[in-house]
Amino acid sequence: MKNIKQKIGIVMAFVAVSFSCNTDFLNTQPLDKISSEATWADGPLAEAFIFNVYSFLGYGGFEEQALAAYTDEAMFTHSGRNINTFTEGTESPNNVAWVSGTYEWGNMYLAIRQANTAIQNLPDATFDDQGLKDRLLGEAHFLRAYYYQQLVRFYGGVPLIDRPYGLDEDYNVARSTYEECVNFIVSDLDKAAGLLDGKSRIPGRASKLAAMALKARVLLYAASDLHDAGIAQSKSSTLAGYSDIALVAYTSGDQTSRYAAAKDAAKAVLDQMPGYKLDLNSPVSAEEGRSNYKSIAMGGRSAIGDPAAEAELIFERTHTPLYTQEDAWPLGGIHYGINNGPNGYHNWAGNTPIQQLVDDYEMMDGSSFDWNNSEHASAPYDNRDPRFYATVLYDGATWKPRPADVAPLDPYDQIQTGFYDDGNGGVINGIDTRKSVIEDWNGTRTHYYTHKFIDADPAIADNQSNAQVIPWPFIRVTEMALSYAEAAFKTGDEESARAWLNKVRYRAGMPAVNDTGADLWARIINERRVELVYEEHRYHDARRWMIAPETLGRGIKGIDIRAKLKSGATAHSPYKYDPEVYDYTYSVVDETTNETRTWDDKMYYRVLSRAEVNRNELLVQNPGY
Repeated sequence: MKNIKQKIGIVMAFVAVSFSCNTDFLNTQPLDKISSEATWADGPLAEAFIFNVYSFLGYGGFEEQALAAYTDEAMFTHSGRNINTFTEGTESPNNVAWVSGTYEWGNMYLAIRQANTAIQNLPDATFDDQGLKDRLLGEAHFLRAYYYQQLVRFYGGVPLIDRPYGLDEDYNVARSTYEECVNFIVSDLDKAAGLLDGKSRIPGRASKLAAMALKARVLLYAASDLHDAGIAQSKSSTLAGYSDIALVAYTSGDQTSRYAAAKDAAKAVLDQMPGYKLDLNSPVSAEEGRSNYKSIAMGGRSAIGDPAAEAELIFERTHTPLYTQEDAWPLGGIHYGINNGPNGYHNWAGNTPIQQLVDDYEMMDGSSFDWNNSEHASAPYDNRDPRFYATVLYDGATWKPRPADVAPLDPYDQIQTGFYDDGNGGVINGIDTRKSVIEDWNGTRTHYYTHKFIDADPAIADNQSNAQVIPWPFIRVTEMALSYAEAAFKTGDEESARAWLNKVRYRAGMPAVNDTGADLWARIINERRVELVYEEHRYHDARRWMIAPETLGRGIKGIDIRAKLKSGATAHSPYKYDPEVYDYTYSVVDETTNETRTWDDKMYYRVLSRAEVNRNELLVQNPGY
């Protein structure tokens, strides 16, 4: 503090002397601003500029409202958040549903403008460190590509702006075709990969492999049914009637060739980045499979799990417990635990799994779960894919120690989302239900909670909102493996598709698949669903495969759980899950409290708001709006 006061005193004395002598001080730069010339003349200042471009990534997917809540993965518990405007198909230019800042039109163009500024200035930057200059330029190209990729996968073709516009320029720019956008993004990623070649990987920052992996994703999406005009228009009357179909799909070329390009791009990544335990020849045990998946979700950054799982990450959003000025693109610890954990732990139950997701986890032998199977229906959480147990908190699941004020009600630390016979003609309401004595307004409506991405370290209390430092996986190796499997299948290479599908399954403790044809394709779809759940893939996958009407458009299902005391048994007090003492029944129920989901083909793309169309008279609206 003494030194700071001395510096302020010196500055003030200098200003006083300058004022008494002449008026040159009127032409000095503001002391709280850094000129463009200074930025690009100094390596650390140029790096700080790029860190600001990263900041538009936000928390990744660790927002209070998750993209999963727009899909058949989850529902958002709390009403009034404008989720249902989308899921009920009522979104319009004048009534835009919830949009995350990580893909919102205006926010992405702010990010792109920053990237364009860096791309324009870095080649002529006057600082001496050429290695740093190449890294920063590569990162700028990667980030511009990433932000355009976000726009394109939500909106289709967009105006391509490759330089920072001045204040007096014409901002009316037409949308480029979908194909032109894909080509532009791929070109940026090729440039990024070249500039980042040989540069060491820094967690949370772009790398050569990150550029290669994002390219593989973009090419896979480009090959999908939604973006082939002939296929898309044959499956949707809304798209068939859209006269500007080139804005959202290829109107020429061959889909198989596009899938072949995606296959090659994914394989190029897999050849250089083996990932985490993707070299197995047989399934691990169920216990190890669960541990493997939990370690992957923790990104190797939790006190529990395997630190080696960090090898799965290609591009991630890093977090630290406390913000420091030295952080590259700083955000503190994440709020994911308090946002999504059970109310019986003083959390908020934000994005809760729905029954359709739970039902899609296979049995341990690889067969499908079936409510018509009496053995399955009587114990629906037994003998399931090990990834289920690392993804979903269900009634009777063991979890962290309860907070001190709740522990007397549940000294067993079990999730309670049911209603239980008290032995005296009454009912005990589960602590984690909406009839709980603990903050019932924050209870789940589906009777499930998410486990994945909540740090299971018992020393971390979820309701300490910034306690978690789990990284968000923008891109991970297994996405590349599953993308390769999909592209291999679509190009007639079923053997390779099965091989890579089984590598993923072995790590999870699941048996090999031997399916062919349509059955193999169904396996690929479901494997992406359960492996990449809550990672912002399902929204895009269901749309690009054009299976959204029968998946995303389904009404939400939840579960009603009842426990009846067995004859002659004595009820536990406090209650605990015990199938030796209680008979449990599970009934699938409709959940329409907040939203009644439907599907309208206009939902394949997000709407362009009236404000954006008014700002740019050349913008063409998306189909169906």
